[in-house]
Amino acid sequence: MDKQTITIYDVAREASVSMATVSRVVNGNPNVKPTTRKKVLDVIDHLDYRPNAVARGLASKKTTTVGVIIPDVTNLYFSSLARGIDDIATMYKYNIILANSDKNEEKEVQVLNTLLAKQVDGVIFMGNKITDEMRAEFSRSRTPVVLAGTVDPDEQVGSVNIDYEKATEEATTLLINNGNKKVAFISESHDEPINGIYRLNGYKNALEKASLLYDENLVIQSEYTYKVGEVVYEQLEKAGATSAVIADDELALGVLNAALDRGISVPEEFEIITSNNTKLTAMSRPQLTTVKQPLYDIGAVAMRLLTKLMNKEEVDEKTITLPYSINNEGTVKK
Repeated sequence: MDKQTITIYDVAREASVSMATVSRVVNGNPNVKPTTRKKVLDVIDHLDYRPNAVARGLASKKTTTVGVIIPDVTNLYFSSLARGIDDIATMYKYNIILANSDKNEEKEVQVLNTLLAKQVDGVIFMGNKITDEMRAEFSRSRTPVVLAGTVDPDEQVGSVNIDYEKATEEATTLLINNGNKKVAFISESHDEPINGIYRLNGYKNALEKASLLYDENLVIQSEYTYKVGEVVYEQLEKAGATSAVIADDELALGVLNAALDRGISVPEEFEIITSNNTKLTAMSRPQLTTVKQPLYDIGAVAMRLLTKLMNKEEVDEKTITLPYSINNEGTVKK
């Protein structure tokens, strides 16, 4: 018998029990005699039967599957969030479908619709911003959505983050208090609210409180890759920067190594604070001083919030802000 075509009916017939009994065994229902359970499990093992999740979903109106949209699966920031999501999903017996959107806004919509077509019970979105198209798709679908490491300025969609504005202000102030008059701010596009609204505002707040003028030459928009660190450091050197707050660890590592390759002493001659607290910060020498985001917790809390929304439980607060700290390990003078 082709195992692709084996059904619950085949198991029931071979075990000489009803399909309802097979269903109870598969779903872990305790109301089955031990001898009957063993007989059914032996047949399931013999036939290599795999319950059809889609069919089960049609019957229960639930697939116990959650879609996770990730913009860059290779970025340690997002993969750290995904680990927290997966652990809590497993705890609550949900399966994960991980979909990479390649930071492409059109692909994000396609990926979301593919997940919805698979009848997922909920979606966790990790993107750089919510486009109007994505917001429209969220509204059209009745499937619960939670954002992880992504801010909805309108607070219409549930989300889990840190206070990026306050964290960036604190990081910038630390560098200013160390005597730096030219602190740079480096992030991806300012079209993304986390960078263009929250982090940038935090940077400006710190400058204003220190009576330092905002210099657009010290504000650089860059992709988040190690290889562009060389180019970014050249821009920093040209602008006369003596320190930088950088919104991504891989990029920060690229900037650090570009400085070291030029014989610049870090942190004595150039100071760096990065933002994500991925394991890269501990792997560099000197270690990167970082805003210590609770990455695993952001993913875990987002998944727990989603389970509440999927099960229509009461939710006190859909916009959740977790605490952070600044971990000074080496690229800032003490």
